[in-house]
Amino acid sequence: MNLSELLSVVQHSTASKQISERLQQSPSTIHLNGLLGSAESLQTAAIYLSNPNQTHLVVCTNKEEALYFQTDLDFLLNGNSNVQSSNQPTPKSNCYFFPDSFKIVGNFSSEQNSEQVLERTEVLSELLKHQHRGRIIVTYPEALMEKVVTQANLQKHILHFKKGDNLDLDFVIELLTELNFERTDFVYEPGQFSIRGGIVDVFSFGNDLPYRVELFGKEVESIRTFDPQSQLSNQNIAHVTIIPNTNNLNSETTTSTFFDFLPNTTCVWLKDSKNIFEQIDNYELTITNEEDHPIVIRNSSLVIKSGLEKFSIVEFGTRKFYKEDSIIQYNQTPQPSFNKNFELLMDDLLVKQHLGFENLIFSDNPKQIERFYNIFDDLNSSHKSKVVSQKSDAVNQQFNRSTNQKIRFTPLNIALHQGFIDHDLKLVCYTDHQIFERYHRYKQKLGYAKSNAITLKSLQELQPGDYVVHIDHGVGKYSGLQKLELNGVVQEVVRIFYRDNDVLYVNINSLHKITKYSGKEGIEPKINKLGSEVWEQLKRKTKTKVKELAFDLIKLYAERKAAKGFAFMPDTYLQNELEASFIYEDTPDQLKATNDIKADMEKPYPMDRLVCGDVGFGKTEVAIRAAFKAVTDGKQVAVLVPTTILAMQHAKTFAERLKEFPCTVEFVNRFKTAKEIKETLERLANGKVDILIGTHMLLGSKIKFKDLGLMIIDEEQKFGVGAKDKLKLIKTTVDTLTLTATPIPRTLQFSMMGARDLSIISTPPPNRQPVNTSVNTFNTDLIKEAIEFEVYRGGQVYFIHNKVSDIGEMAELIRKLCPAFEIGVAHGQLDGEQLEQRMLGFINREYDVLVCTNIVESGLDISNANTIIINHAHHHGLSDLHQLRGRVGRNNKKAFCYLLAPPM
Repeated sequence: MNLSELLSVVQHSTASKQISERLQQSPSTIHLNGLLGSAESLQTAAIYLSNPNQTHLVVCTNKEEALYFQTDLDFLLNGNSNVQSSNQPTPKSNCYFFPDSFKIVGNFSSEQNSEQVLERTEVLSELLKHQHRGRIIVTYPEALMEKVVTQANLQKHILHFKKGDNLDLDFVIELLTELNFERTDFVYEPGQFSIRGGIVDVFSFGNDLPYRVELFGKEVESIRTFDPQSQLSNQNIAHVTIIPNTNNLNSETTTSTFFDFLPNTTCVWLKDSKNIFEQIDNYELTITNEEDHPIVIRNSSLVIKSGLEKFSIVEFGTRKFYKEDSIIQYNQTPQPSFNKNFELLMDDLLVKQHLGFENLIFSDNPKQIERFYNIFDDLNSSHKSKVVSQKSDAVNQQFNRSTNQKIRFTPLNIALHQGFIDHDLKLVCYTDHQIFERYHRYKQKLGYAKSNAITLKSLQELQPGDYVVHIDHGVGKYSGLQKLELNGVVQEVVRIFYRDNDVLYVNINSLHKITKYSGKEGIEPKINKLGSEVWEQLKRKTKTKVKELAFDLIKLYAERKAAKGFAFMPDTYLQNELEASFIYEDTPDQLKATNDIKADMEKPYPMDRLVCGDVGFGKTEVAIRAAFKAVTDGKQVAVLVPTTILAMQHAKTFAERLKEFPCTVEFVNRFKTAKEIKETLERLANGKVDILIGTHMLLGSKIKFKDLGLMIIDEEQKFGVGAKDKLKLIKTTVDTLTLTATPIPRTLQFSMMGARDLSIISTPPPNRQPVNTSVNTFNTDLIKEAIEFEVYRGGQVYFIHNKVSDIGEMAELIRKLCPAFEIGVAHGQLDGEQLEQRMLGFINREYDVLVCTNIVESGLDISNANTIIINHAHHHGLSDLHQLRGRVGRNNKKAFCYLLAPPM
């Protein structure tokens, strides 16, 4: 059974036929009882396919639930084609997501999110242009509570023009400015436009990519879309529709509700509608103090309920609101929890198979499907399946327990959020992430990537007077952009001043030859003279030095390759099991780093690899896999970390990940007694400890490994020269893996030049949001507000005060500001047991706020803590601040970092 056959089975089921028949009649209310997991989205998709000209609006209780629902629908209606790499826009589909406009869900006074405004505008313009085309729109209460522009007002402000039209450039500039488009040098986000000669670039709020309109005189010669990152054109189109930010068109007389855009034949699906209306009423309470707010509907609950009256309503979930005209009952059960017991899974599938069920396993990762086949093959060859069934005796008699039957299951290359069993349709729909107990993330649409916006954008950041380097002419002083007329054509150029007031004009097409000058801070470089030999001589000398360095590096490489090391065996079944048990989906960079490390370990000479990745990007998981590979080959592993807290954290993480496997993890630090350390070291020397985690103590003469095979160094930048000299003695024959988020320049340079192998993990986990960072002066109102906001949304707060002498007074101040919250204090001068209790207390949510020194800086991973306040931020180095900020924002929630420093 493939995806289209599955949809066809559901589409022609009795339940679907009953729903379709009711929807063809006058507006009615249908209750769906017993619909579970992703069967909800599967049923919605089937009903849509029965009548593709009807519009369906699905309202979920919150944004996350809506995104999961929309992801399921996108997969079901478009297969796996909608999943793009992180830098590619998602193609258009018949399934849309309608978000609210703001960066913080439900906070109607926070900063607008351009990408979400673009998505809202796209839905409104799609409904306006194609009233009779069917589609599914998924949304949630906060998005419906915002007012939208009226259809007439939106229609009036949309610009249309096509190839061959006459356009007056001055009129276009005036019109775009009037619609609140911002004129910039280069377009990289919605709401911007730029003019370069006869070329108009504009980023409409109704399109994923910006348009490039080329004029010949006043005639539109060509229209193309282009990539905002590379600025390269990619597709010719015949006409263009430019839509402004619809939120800027709102006023008291020109707004309506989203329901006014929907066709009267729309079917509205409500999940737990009582929850939806209660949530809307609760949000109303939080906004009643804001007078004349332009975008929130007053009496939202009443307005939304009255807006729904003209539509057919399908209610599902457990808490329904409307009186039903008909009830449809499903016979479904949720996907069982197998706790990664694959024998249990195999027996379950065999029983279902014997009872006539179709076994389907959903996964968008082909490697996971391959793992299923391998696991079932291994289990079949190692034992005879013993079926545990609660079915009738007749079933058990028919089923031959002593015979190995071949499991039949169909892999479907899409991901669903929650599996289910439909007993009427005889369908078993299991998801791989629930079987492997992996965390499943929704696939959020990625339009433009502002954070990766064009390299040309850096030109905007240059200020007149900044030093730049031209590859052919040397160091000069940037003097801004200037328009020059060459052969009757106006071109934009970069103006650079050199010595003796010489001027160099560089066409913007040659920007790749210019870079911003980077040198020692506070020292002004010597400006070159145009036409002199000095710059060329400097380049020649530099090339000679580089060749000498390259020769030394080649010699060093040759010595390393000649050194004899241990060649590890290829991956075993246990290694595959460990990697499959990771609860998150690997990012592409994580997977590549893992494969590179394992390939290095299998070579006959010592590995020396640096893994560089931002905080929270998954370096620890890569290290665990490498360590386990060494252990499965009978070798011991040393994990060197800079702080006692990190040693505890890693010991807990390693032990948790490896608890199902034959592997012993221990740690040594100053928290342990001399007797405990002695016992651990004796077991280490006897080979009874596989992985030892510790601080500088690991470099001491007392540490004796029976057979050390791998050394992992975490937060390498924290170790001094003395520690690294000791490491050199170990590294000559032992594989070495170094992890860091902020490498020191020397380490990075060695890796960039090839003296050490380098893996970069630059891809953030899916849906990871950037940490909102702001610099403020010390302000008790701000501190109180930040703590209350985080705790009231169910989170925890770090308050960093790196001064032990008065940390107690600071904790007391916070207690007075927030008397309802539990405050904990942690610093390095506490005795080991006390510090451990405080940290575990914070992890177990006994404290709402942890007032601490920067002892939490390295590697601490508490996903529930998503606000950090750093007092005296100016006393910390840039690397320290980066690491501290990395303690928050480690899940899907928006995180905040407040840097408190004196006024500038």
